[in-house]
Amino acid sequence: MKKMNLEEISAACGGQLVSGKDIIITSIVTDSRKADAGCLFAAIKGERTDGHNFIKTAAQQGAAAVLCEKAPENTDIPYILTSSTLKALQDIAAYILKKAEIPVVGIGGSVGKTSTKEAVAAVLSQKYSVLKTEANFNNNLGLPLTVFNLEESNNAAVLEMGISDFGEMHLLASIARPDICILTNIGDCHLENLGDRAGVFKAKTEMFDFLEPSGHIILNGDDEYLKNVGDVNGVKPIFFGLEKANDFWADNIKAAGIYGISCDIHGPEAKFSTLIPKPGLHMVYNALAAAAAGSVMGLSPEEIKRGIEQQENVGGRFNIIEKNGITIIDDCYNANPMSMKASLESLSRADSRRVAVLGDMGELGKNEKELHGQVGEFAAGLPLDAVICIGSLSRYIAEKAAENPAIQVVCFDDKESFLKDKGSYIKSGDTVLVKASHFMDFKNIVNELAGD
Repeated sequence: MKKMNLEEISAACGGQLVSGKDIIITSIVTDSRKADAGCLFAAIKGERTDGHNFIKTAAQQGAAAVLCEKAPENTDIPYILTSSTLKALQDIAAYILKKAEIPVVGIGGSVGKTSTKEAVAAVLSQKYSVLKTEANFNNNLGLPLTVFNLEESNNAAVLEMGISDFGEMHLLASIARPDICILTNIGDCHLENLGDRAGVFKAKTEMFDFLEPSGHIILNGDDEYLKNVGDVNGVKPIFFGLEKANDFWADNIKAAGIYGISCDIHGPEAKFSTLIPKPGLHMVYNALAAAAAGSVMGLSPEEIKRGIEQQENVGGRFNIIEKNGITIIDDCYNANPMSMKASLESLSRADSRRVAVLGDMGELGKNEKELHGQVGEFAAGLPLDAVICIGSLSRYIAEKAAENPAIQVVCFDDKESFLKDKGSYIKSGDTVLVKASHFMDFKNIVNELAGD
């Protein structure tokens, strides 16, 4: 984090500085266990715990000051008083980005935000020192925490922006004020709050609310909603996709098993061939979005190609693990119908026995059973060997997948039941996809299969 004194931080968030205006802050944390010398401990009152109860602990661990909603008790640590610690953190993050005056790329969409973020960051890193979102730090708290990692050396930021309700993207955009807005697609996710895909489209495009006339919008031109977006505040969208009508498009697409996919990428000024080190057609879309962003940011085709080919795997996001005689595709961070289908399609390209271990998908609203069934129907049309479904909703995947008699379909009520009997269904040499929504905590399955 760029160094700031308490007086500057207090002014940035409109808080009341009680003491210690000249104290220098080198980091901001919300977990008292991470408090150390030079840090500002932000006490947040959550649903389960109240950070104010840990102020003394943070002070004992060396925290320099506290950001809080009530005066600290049993300690004389300097503090900034605010009506909302969360809102204060958001204001501080917005201030830091505004002061930094660096280009910000905001990435949203229903599916592929993280992998697109990684692709864009890999490309831009060929020319810039990039701050990027780590792990799942993409919401109204995670975004500020990401911004606090900004260093003096960073001259660009790639920020993932995740939402589940109306108004949330507007808030994130007010913090990030992205110079480049990228939307990957509009799919069936968070329907409990957003209702339908039209609602998803409305919520995601709130990203444009703070776009300057000098900014750029990069959209999936093959998406039935995004392809119809016109000029926004005078900004003409740049479209990417497989159709030649897009500004950036791809052809000559060839799968390289589960380890990648090759294609030719065409742009307004150049064409190049590349091998994307991650499988699946969706990775071509991510590469196209990255190519568009790189072009806007002044990178050469050679730099863009090199960045695309240097992408790294992220845990829980189609991360390939070869252990215990099997190939595990760890894609268990999250899931919705679009991402589930994409991962299944990638699994189908493995050159071994193909096993899918699937769990429930959350936040799908009133059509959740039907949407699970659609995934099963999709699976039934693929050359898979086994589909193992875990959870009450996943049974609807199983019902449809079982319509293909060539696929062994098995259901379990919970992870524990499956893990006790996993040896009956997973054999040496298998390629095993593990995927479910985050709340299913399928990381346990990955660890068990890997022997960790």
